Amino acid sequence: MRDGAHRNGEPDVTDLVKVHKSDGVLTLVMNRPEKKNALTDAMYGVLADALLAAQTDASTRAILIRGEGEAFTAGNDLGEFAAMAAGSGLRNVTRFIEALATNVKPLVAAAHGHAVGVGTTMLLHCDYVLLADDIRLSTPFVSLALVPEAASSLLLPARIGHARAFAMLALGETVGAEDALAWGLANRITSREGLTGAAEAIAARLVTLPAGAVAATRRLMRDSETVLARMNAETEEFSRRLTSPEAREAFTAFAERRAPDFSRFS
Repeated sequence: MRDGAHRNGEPDVTDLVKVHKSDGVLTLVMNRPEKKNALTDAMYGVLADALLAAQTDASTRAILIRGEGEAFTAGNDLGEFAAMAAGSGLRNVTRFIEALATNVKPLVAAAHGHAVGVGTTMLLHCDYVLLADDIRLSTPFVSLALVPEAASSLLLPARIGHARAFAMLALGETVGAEDALAWGLANRITSREGLTGAAEAIAARLVTLPAGAVAATRRLMRDSETVLARMNAETEEFSRRLTSPEAREAFTAFAERRAPDFSRFS
């Protein structure tokens, strides 16, 4: 069997999430372009492991996350979500979002194309967010009969106000680059071609700063205990909703390429 492949011919998870460290910057690259970087449980595991390891690695002074291909990430792999709806539960998803909440290193994101679900909510945990001018942010949790995650039910209204957050979280309305910047969801908009270079430049600047002062500033700006408490509440509700009749209808409808019918559920 060649390196980087499973026996079934599928890429190894270490190819689907590339982890690289250079000059003090840990770079995490979602690399499943044929699936628009839809995240599997195994991919979440690699991301969580890398984030957690970075916390005690003095040589890591900044973290950069980005995606390859046409999208930042299409969010959770819906095939795995359907399996979870059948009762397999949440595993590395929770580890990843908790690692975001407890992260002490400055975190830079470079997002382009589509950022769906966790692709948008993870940005709320990043310290510097660069968006390509083609970005489309969306959080279609309710349309899948689910609820928000990654403490987005707390962080998104705090960032952009209840009215805008409800439109995103409940109605699944999509937000483009200009609105995202104006609402405070991002620091800067770049061209698609210049996105990675711009993000790498910000990460390189962060590396030159006194790490202790950066960590203390982040800690003062964030209430990790409150964020984790909301994450736990969301995860409990998410798990209940994932096995609900509404969710089964949503995933069945998706597989059958039809509109879901929620009218029979109260």
